Amino acid sequence: MSETTVPVTSVAPAAVPTRGRRARIALRTVQVLLALFYGVASALPKLIGNQYAVDAFDKIGWGGVGMYTIGALELAGAVALLVPVLQSVAAIALSALMAGAFFVQMIVFHGENAATPLILIVPLALIAWARRGSTRDLLGLVRRRA
Repeated sequence: MSETTVPVTSVAPAAVPTRGRRARIALRTVQVLLALFYGVASALPKLIGNQYAVDAFDKIGWGGVGMYTIGALELAGAVALLVPVLQSVAAIALSALMAGAFFVQMIVFHGENAATPLILIVPLALIAWARRGSTRDLLGLVRRRA
């Protein structure tokens, strides 16, 4: 070997264990799937005035204003799930929205589809807990701006 040749060895970085990397990828995948669900399947029908959504919100007594407000909140939550500094706060906010949806389903619709919001709270709570460091980062940004 010449003096300018350096032997190359294959060394896996110790700072990135495979298990931790897989967990981060799985969590990010869940976030993307939830963002797609909230943006496309949940918010979009409300924002375009789908007849099913209109009828449901009329039955609740909130009408179009409530429908568009909930749709906008769901869309904002979907987008925020994909923004690293907002992801934990978005998961908490969407969990609160789902808790409200559960109570509405129980009271107004007599439990019809009441399991759906509860099921969605589980991955949202996981995201909020796993990404809790982003809440700390967000608080740091807010404090610097104040």
